[in-house]
Amino acid sequence: MYRFIFHVGQYFIFLSRVFVKPERWNIYIRQTIREIDKIGIRSIGIVTLISVFIGAVLTIQAVYNVKTPILPNYIIAFAVRDSLLLEFSSTIIGLILAGKVGSNIASEIGTMRITEQIDALEMMGVNSASFVTLPKIIAAILFNPVLMILSNIVGIIGGWVAGFTTGIIASDEFIYGLQYNFQPYYVTYATIKTLVFAFLITSISSYFGYYAKGGSVEVGNASTQATVYGSVFVLFFNLVLTQLLLV
Repeated sequence: MYRFIFHVGQYFIFLSRVFVKPERWNIYIRQTIREIDKIGIRSIGIVTLISVFIGAVLTIQAVYNVKTPILPNYIIAFAVRDSLLLEFSSTIIGLILAGKVGSNIASEIGTMRITEQIDALEMMGVNSASFVTLPKIIAAILFNPVLMILSNIVGIIGGWVAGFTTGIIASDEFIYGLQYNFQPYYVTYATIKTLVFAFLITSISSYFGYYAKGGSVEVGNASTQATVYGSVFVLFFNLVLTQLLLV
């Protein structure tokens, strides 16, 4: 319990150093563009692949759980759409990025720490916490909503393809179900969750990497801790935000 309280306090002290006015805006902007490529664009492949299979599996499962003589077939597409929008394309993708992006960030910053690159930045008068962390946070906040939207679109396409290729739901019924009783607020809800998860993943991972000590083993431990804590807090804030925004 003591270690948890210690890390919480140190984390907020770390954030107070991160969110300060940059010394040179042009350097931060260039670094942010690089991070958009590393954090966002390079995650498109895995997000697309996983979303296709999630959409397909949701469609097949919905057939066996929802399809009855009482309910029309288009309810299957309705259930797939809302499941992707409300939960899978924000939370599941957030957990995937907590593993992929979070471990990468912690390893990168941890390596900078043990090779004394961060110490060199401090000696040059650079706010190292802000320089190595803020561009990553901004990049994730800017691009993760794009990944969420992409995940929804690809997931729906995956569900549609699975539906008509297996013959479990006609294409026109699936398309009608996608349009049935659409709630635009669900997009807002998913976007808010995605933004919060993006901040949590990047800031927690940067924190563990920044305070890594020792050698390569400790960097590996920091990467593991970043993934675990990032995933736990994504799930925790998923519960909190659902309670606040939907209930």
